Amino acid sequence: MPPIRRTPTRSLTLALAAASLVAGAPPVSAAPAPAPAVTVEEARLDRAAPREILRRSGFDGLAPEFADALVDARTIGQAEHTVARYGARLWRRAVDRAQGRGPTTGDLSRDDDRPLYWARLALTRELRGWRPEFGLDEEGRARLLDRLERSSRGQDSIRYPAGKGVKRILLTGFDPFTLDRDVRISNPSGATALALDGTWLRTADGSLARVETAVFPVRWEDFADGTVERTLRPHLPEVDLFTTVSQGRPGRFDIERTNGAWRGGFPDNENLSRTGTVPVPEAAGQPQWTSTTLPYAAITAAGTGRFPVYDNTSVTELPAGSDTPVVRPDGPTPGSLARAGGGGNYLSNEIAYRATLLRDRLGLTGLPGGHVHTPVLQFGPDNADPATGTVTDPGFVRNRLDIIAQVRAIVAVAAGS
Repeated sequence: MPPIRRTPTRSLTLALAAASLVAGAPPVSAAPAPAPAVTVEEARLDRAAPREILRRSGFDGLAPEFADALVDARTIGQAEHTVARYGARLWRRAVDRAQGRGPTTGDLSRDDDRPLYWARLALTRELRGWRPEFGLDEEGRARLLDRLERSSRGQDSIRYPAGKGVKRILLTGFDPFTLDRDVRISNPSGATALALDGTWLRTADGSLARVETAVFPVRWEDFADGTVERTLRPHLPEVDLFTTVSQGRPGRFDIERTNGAWRGGFPDNENLSRTGTVPVPEAAGQPQWTSTTLPYAAITAAGTGRFPVYDNTSVTELPAGSDTPVVRPDGPTPGSLARAGGGGNYLSNEIAYRATLLRDRLGLTGLPGGHVHTPVLQFGPDNADPATGTVTDPGFVRNRLDIIAQVRAIVAVAAGS
């Protein structure tokens, strides 16, 4: 953990103590500032690979600048303005970098999603440890942290052009995860979100489409708090297609046909586990299963890139009246309880379930939408061991660029079908 930044309050206390000693008065006691709490995710910043990723991308200077700007905030309103400004600046800088705009800083390839992830954590760690003079209670700090999260993930900057003749596409990605297994990990879905945000593409039927994107955390509690619904609800009625995207299986894409209402408990980025029915608003009418409305037949038949694309119909269920899980290759049977959708029972399945459930509850049953699982992003064969490997290699970059290009092609096919 980096040393605690002195706040104006602490500096003033030290100055008063020094003045008292000069005047011969008893010294004023200077109580040490409390050590800032850090999350499990933020603590990983102290490892070598995250520090190298930040340095080699030029994103290592953002947190010190943010900390200095926070010192100037004299009210909660000023602090909120600062937080929103720096969060939006981080998102825009990451998008610009991924899309080739602005100066090239550092030697990491521009398509890399990891600078955004680690820089965001550096900012949240500064904000979590900030002790302003005006007094900030935990509710106020939580509100600031939420504002920083949303603005630095593109969740509050989704904007589509007005008028007819343009299709509107919404795509979401994820942060890196399983970082205790390999802290170097990148997530191609997050990289795709950065590469496609605000871009235009020509669909398979020749139409012009605008793509807007956002990135989500790999944390159970954020999903339970409604981050997916809060982000997607305002935009689903105005789009022509949406797709949630995440990293899935090695060597293949999957269009997940069915999503299940079950959390399987795999640890998230805070090393927390959650098992049980996916917690959603209005749980009384919650279905066990939701289905994709993406044109999976057209997507799987198209030549979109070097990885094969499958229509994945498999689920795991508890058949009606049974407590023994059964894998069903052709989808769920009537009355069954979900134990895994086609995309499993982790947060990739959950975002697909939440998004398609929201689609149905908004009465948008004809809106094409669902989940795309990308191949696992792999390092080169000589760089696979995290104990001895480097943070990047040519094969790693090629794999990520190919996955991004193929997601773009899949979206173009889907939007034009």
